[in-house]
Amino acid sequence: MAKAFASAADLAPKKITFEKLDKGVYAYTAEGDPNSCVIVGDDGVLVLDAQATPVMAKRVVKEIRKVTKKPIKYVLLSHYHAVRTLGASGFGAAEIVMSEATRDLVAERGMQDYKSEADRFPRLFEAIETVPGLTWPTLTFENEMTLWMGDREVRIIHAGRGHTKGDTIVWLPKERILFAGDLVEAHAALYCGDAYLTDWPGTLKKLRALKPRKLVPGRGPAATTPRQCEKAFDQTEGFVRDLLRGARHGVKRGWSLKETFDHTYKKMTPKYGDWAIYEHCIPFNVGRAYDEAGGLEHPRVWTARRDKILWKELQA
Repeated sequence: MAKAFASAADLAPKKITFEKLDKGVYAYTAEGDPNSCVIVGDDGVLVLDAQATPVMAKRVVKEIRKVTKKPIKYVLLSHYHAVRTLGASGFGAAEIVMSEATRDLVAERGMQDYKSEADRFPRLFEAIETVPGLTWPTLTFENEMTLWMGDREVRIIHAGRGHTKGDTIVWLPKERILFAGDLVEAHAALYCGDAYLTDWPGTLKKLRALKPRKLVPGRGPAATTPRQCEKAFDQTEGFVRDLLRGARHGVKRGWSLKETFDHTYKKMTPKYGDWAIYEHCIPFNVGRAYDEAGGLEHPRVWTARRDKILWKELQA
């Protein structure tokens, strides 16, 4: 029996957890679905990552309203993927913040990504008709900026290339809490279709150097001890290195993409096969890793058509 395309068959609802990490700091997680984060300042709220549609964003707002009536002033987007950005209008925020590199990606390939992701994971695009279009920033930065939400210092950092070329993290230095976006995952497969795999471990090194005591990954449960944070870093780095190792092995031997996929899948599945969205991600991951190992620095644009051609080729 052929495998269902990507996550098209993943229709079961996930349990939402809205977890307090510190005073005014919360993690919104859902069993391997994309996470959001909430920071409450003296006069307003910042939300990191917006969910895929305004209807889904309203679920985050509902949780926020259980803990504060302050206005949602900022929506910060960790990167350009549709499941992170297209719900932004549902928060009614005055400012939409992203790195300049992320804005460039929205302009270059945002619409193709929108159509690609909606086909891959329809459950995450509930009420897709409510999406008003691509999400554009009102505020961008190049490397780093600081928001002062009253007495709360919020550092917003473009730490380097990894999951995409525009990845942004949020660091609360006083609380030592890190919001890592999809640069870090916790027992959830990394999506690497738009990744810079060679650079990713170096970017993780910068995050490790912060020595967080708590961490919210892009997917998976929040890490609430330094040891759990290190485990999430280790899991992420191990996945990246194993993926790139498999691709380099195939390229070095002159194998086809299909041969490289079969080898890498066989090597990685015993270790990572039970992680959330592993089967969804692995064909696109190997596709990108094969390109990078072969010398293609920048990821090619994914389209709904290219997705299905690759899936058919590799999952046959």
